[in-house]
Amino acid sequence: MSEQVTRAAGEIDEELPSAARVYDYLLGGAHNFAADRELAERLLRVLPCARDLARLNRAFLRRAVVYLAGRGVRQFLDIGSGIPTVGNVHEIAQEAVPGAHVVYVDRDPVAVAHSQLLLEGDEHATIVQADMLEPETILGHAATRRLLDFSQPVGLLMTGVFHFVLPDAEAHCVLARYRDALAPGSFLALSHLTADTGAEQMAGAVEVMSHSSDPVQPRSHAEIRELFAGFDVVEPGVVGTAQWRPDRPEQAEQEPGGSRIYAGVGRKP
Repeated sequence: MSEQVTRAAGEIDEELPSAARVYDYLLGGAHNFAADRELAERLLRVLPCARDLARLNRAFLRRAVVYLAGRGVRQFLDIGSGIPTVGNVHEIAQEAVPGAHVVYVDRDPVAVAHSQLLLEGDEHATIVQADMLEPETILGHAATRRLLDFSQPVGLLMTGVFHFVLPDAEAHCVLARYRDALAPGSFLALSHLTADTGAEQMAGAVEVMSHSSDPVQPRSHAEIRELFAGFDVVEPGVVGTAQWRPDRPEQAEQEPGGSRIYAGVGRKP
């Protein structure tokens, strides 16, 4: 572990699991602590498809970035980016569009420290440590303003993070503040846990995650669709992650847990 990451780890309570590190563990990463691994295993007992959900969500992120790059987006704001793993947004975007600009945002100090190491020497990508519930802090941050031109289209990525916005935080109001900062032609890519299927298992997952720094709030299809207010949702609409423009349509319906997270992409007119 590098000095930079060790210093970041020293700033946190290793006994309190975080969603970013639990997600890292589910994806097969090694940047997590014993408490994160223990919570992840508890999660797998009540929600056996949790690893599949993490994988499918990551795959949706990749497909969404490729889709946005294909529609002329040259800059991305990835909220709740987590700990770097294979196929990061800047790698996907810059392969499709050389020189694409990416700003990552996460509040977890370990995720931020690892991202800083990964991005050393990349003048087109950076990481901002901030809470997604503080849009003005993120949007006005010097690093954000250095890389993103909000007079031009931006790809706003909120994959697998908005279920951490609890009801009293007024999720639609938070998202509206980001939307209002975006130029016409910008896109929102969002994925979100739901209890529309497997309600009992999802209730168990909610209980498990209540013992972390990031409790979760699943939402219905209608509630998630409302988060796209002000955006024109592109085909195929808000669907299970496996069903959103799959690389292999014939396998999409067979993916375990494929409907436990809804995903969609919307364009700001």
